[in-house]
Amino acid sequence: MYGDEVRIKQILVNLLNNAVKYTPEGSVTLSIQLQKKEGDDVRIAYSVADTGIGIKKESIPYLFSAFKRVDEEKNRYIEGSGLGLSIVKQLVTLMGGDIEVNSVYTKGSTFVVMLPQKAVGEEQVGELDLEARHTLRKRKHYRSVFEAPKARVLVVDDNDANLMVAKKLLQDTKVQVDTASSGQECLKLALQARYEAIFMDHLMPVMDGVECLHQIRSQEGGLNSATPIVALTANADAENRAMYKREGFDGYLLKPVNGSQLEMELLRCLPRELVKITNAQGGDGAEAGPVLGHAKKQPLLITTDSVSDLPAHLARKYQIAVQPYRVMTERGEFWDGEEIETDGVLEYLMQSERSVRSEAPEAADYEAFFAEQLTKAQQIIHISMAKGASKGYANALEAAGAFGNVTVVDSGHLSSGMGLIVLYAAQAAAAGMSADDVLRKIEDMKGRTRTSFVVESTEYLARSGRMPAKIHAICETCMLHPVIVLRKSSMTVGAIHMGMRKSVWKKYIRSALRSPGRIDLRMLFITYAGLRPGELDEIAEQVREYAPFEEVIYQKASPAISTNCGPGTFGLLFLEKERGI
Repeated sequence: MYGDEVRIKQILVNLLNNAVKYTPEGSVTLSIQLQKKEGDDVRIAYSVADTGIGIKKESIPYLFSAFKRVDEEKNRYIEGSGLGLSIVKQLVTLMGGDIEVNSVYTKGSTFVVMLPQKAVGEEQVGELDLEARHTLRKRKHYRSVFEAPKARVLVVDDNDANLMVAKKLLQDTKVQVDTASSGQECLKLALQARYEAIFMDHLMPVMDGVECLHQIRSQEGGLNSATPIVALTANADAENRAMYKREGFDGYLLKPVNGSQLEMELLRCLPRELVKITNAQGGDGAEAGPVLGHAKKQPLLITTDSVSDLPAHLARKYQIAVQPYRVMTERGEFWDGEEIETDGVLEYLMQSERSVRSEAPEAADYEAFFAEQLTKAQQIIHISMAKGASKGYANALEAAGAFGNVTVVDSGHLSSGMGLIVLYAAQAAAAGMSADDVLRKIEDMKGRTRTSFVVESTEYLARSGRMPAKIHAICETCMLHPVIVLRKSSMTVGAIHMGMRKSVWKKYIRSALRSPGRIDLRMLFITYAGLRPGELDEIAEQVREYAPFEEVIYQKASPAISTNCGPGTFGLLFLEKERGI
């Protein structure tokens, strides 16, 4: 078949995730059928059926548009699925297909996606033998699956018998194994040799595994500050697993450790170039997979919130992790950018007089987020929205108290103004700048960042409680359009323009760019809500009359930002030059 494999997979993953989420017990079934073929034209039916809670008939029309929670009572403990179904609908439509849903409330649902494709060949491309795979998983005899004779591993345990067993289990891999019977001995060896992995017993006398881990990470002259360290423990309940992650371990193994578990964890840690696969089938129930190089921890990771309105490709490029805000509607609660998207929020706002508001993540959300990111980095700088505009900074700061290597910074800005600070901080971290130097850079950028938005209608500010109803009424009557700016980490009205829409745009752009000689022309964000491409081009053309920016990025505001400003709003967000330049 000739088709968009990536997008088809994305559609199916979203539907399967949704089915699993709403099926507390029973089954989820994926089936694929060739429904019709005329010449080379083929229609494929992809069906995802579940035995879950189902959907009420009156709720089905809203599944792909407003993302309303289908049953508040039954689903109150389940996260919404708005973004997933929205993406499915959009992708199916773009590929010329259609989607339908059949559901019996409390009995289950079936989503059927019909996609046209082209058949480009009749030859058989492979054979799937599920029974053979099942047999492999039931193998009783363990055999080593790889060799890595150039790799060096350190095992730390106060029990000599455990050290002997670990060396024996790793013997067939030909890995060089050193052992240490205490934390102090481990620290000495860590100064003498560079290891590909360290397996660390948790409960040891004098110095336990957690303290030893932290000393290795900060050891002056040490060779293993970035080495993957895996906890060996007899305590792997949920609380201890969270503790190991929070403290900075790269993984954990439950004692007593068997050969396949130890090897699979070591394989995950080893650099790809040191590994030679010798038995792809594995054994002892271990399912073979591709050899993946261990993602060594970064020295410094920059994280932020979804309200930074960073383009996804830039966040990926600089490995910026993003914590979503919450979007609260009368029909449910959704994670910003993950379960609901901007156009759906704006449509919901315009079609009703109901309120939609955004809320910062709770401290517990941030704590879980930081714990996850610390599996990828030694240190985190989290850049938060202006503390006067949101509780995000305070909640993140509270969560950071559980960690010794998380610093929370008030950006003093929101949306892409905050995103600019995040972006340049991430670039500095990627270039190897120390955490202290990055923090100094952030403080400098905070004073040079210009964040402002011109609001089309004050109705949405009033709805979200950010403007008194009386002020809104005056603005509507007199055709007044406020410009929202950030000053001293708080939102305030920087100017008010009177008149029709495009006249107001010109006044705002002229005012925002009134000192082009002081502007850093490398990058401009035009961040917007509910504007069409032609309107954005018109805004960019007016911008060019005042300031020739090298790069102009059109960025759709996140749902959490859009709920406050409403459709028709846009902002110009940029940096001013450093002093003396």
